[in-house]
Amino acid sequence: MTTHILWGGMPHNKRSMSNGRATKRLLDLAVCLALLPFVLPVCLVALIAVRIETRGAPLFVQWRVGRHRRPFRLLKLRTMAARSGDLPSHEIDPMCITRVGRFLRRTKLDELPQLLNVVVGSMSLVGPRPCLPTQETLIAERERYGLYEFVPGVTGPAQLVGVDMSDPVLLARIEAEYFHVATPRRDLSLILRTALGGGRGDAATRKG
Repeated sequence: MTTHILWGGMPHNKRSMSNGRATKRLLDLAVCLALLPFVLPVCLVALIAVRIETRGAPLFVQWRVGRHRRPFRLLKLRTMAARSGDLPSHEIDPMCITRVGRFLRRTKLDELPQLLNVVVGSMSLVGPRPCLPTQETLIAERERYGLYEFVPGVTGPAQLVGVDMSDPVLLARIEAEYFHVATPRRDLSLILRTALGGGRGDAATRKG
């Protein structure tokens, strides 16, 4: 049980908490630094494709809720027309998604810039997917389960089983069941499953 407590972020003492977070941070940095030489050229090509098709900055920056409910700027490749507002995926009009954007969302390539969020420490590779400040029900559910002790992630357990933010109660429960007993091996397995295509697509593209 000790390993679970260290990695999950809910330890019995501050020293265990510090060790667990440091280990998770080292894993994040090691994976990101290994991936960046391959990811940066893909992002460059995608940025050019997005800019050719639509107006507005090809890099989309959006405020999300981070650890301890502190807001941070999440980076994504733009997938929607510039007129689109700040909405969660399940509330997006599919007509607002561009042709390039539909491909990027389906393959999850739009989330590659979030590796920079991981490098600076506002996100982790594995964590609760960060929500918008307006998603009050989900925020309250995560607060109830103590999920704001965890750094938000590029991928998470609910994403892999097809549960999105349209069902905040179920989403928060799945996250709590995973993160409060998480281990390095489980995180690595989740990262691998995501890289191999698990959890592709989102609520917006499924509606289209």
